[in-house]
Amino acid sequence: MSEPKKVDYDGRLHTVYRSGRALQANVIRTWMETFTEYASPARPLTALDLGSGTGRLSPALAEEFGGPVYGVEPSAGMLGEARQHAAHHAVTYLEGSAEYVPLPDASCDLAVLFLSWHHVADKPRGAAEFARVLRPGGTMFVRGAVGDRVPDLSWHRFFPEARAVEERIFPRLDDTVDLFAAVGLGEAAYRRVELRRVESMATWAERLRTRSISTFEHMSPDQIEAGFARLDHAVAEHERDVEFADDADLLVLRRGA
Repeated sequence: MSEPKKVDYDGRLHTVYRSGRALQANVIRTWMETFTEYASPARPLTALDLGSGTGRLSPALAEEFGGPVYGVEPSAGMLGEARQHAAHHAVTYLEGSAEYVPLPDASCDLAVLFLSWHHVADKPRGAAEFARVLRPGGTMFVRGAVGDRVPDLSWHRFFPEARAVEERIFPRLDDTVDLFAAVGLGEAAYRRVELRRVESMATWAERLRTRSISTFEHMSPDQIEAGFARLDHAVAEHERDVEFADDADLLVLRRGA
């Protein structure tokens, strides 16, 4: 199977990502509470937010765990958005990647990969870097998706081809677990996290129209056009706010003491 094309976040995507992929406050709270379940109770904890993008989680990680937080991102455009719009006194945004994390050995208590693992080109090297920067007993969170366990998401019903794309481009769970186990990061848990939010169909459709979900980069123009036509029909039928409930995959890994 050929590798999926690399998504260019320094082109159009960095200009729309912050608005298109914004997380509601209650969704961020759900993630912080979930991470806290598995993290050390000690405070402060140093965290690595790898693939931090526009910084949508980094400040919350600093507030939850006391900082410092290092948001590491390979895209200059995404870094610029984070530094301008998601500044926090305990967060430092750095240029880097999973394969080249610009932090010392054993410098982090936590590492978060939030929808970025499937973008990593050299996964064995990336896994080794996480093992290097995590302290003994440190915890790593890999927020899916998982190619062999793609959940049914709200937007998929309008873009049915998206599921097949994600099954192809996202790594399998057992492959990911084995890769990290080889560098001393053992599986501590795998679970689905339910994310609920309330918003109008029109607002949701407007965010989808930014095509800031990277899956769109692997779909044809005809598939995208047909999907938005279906979505427009749904918007016309729903004038009130709608509650959305979607599942998200989370793999928790822990470095041996």
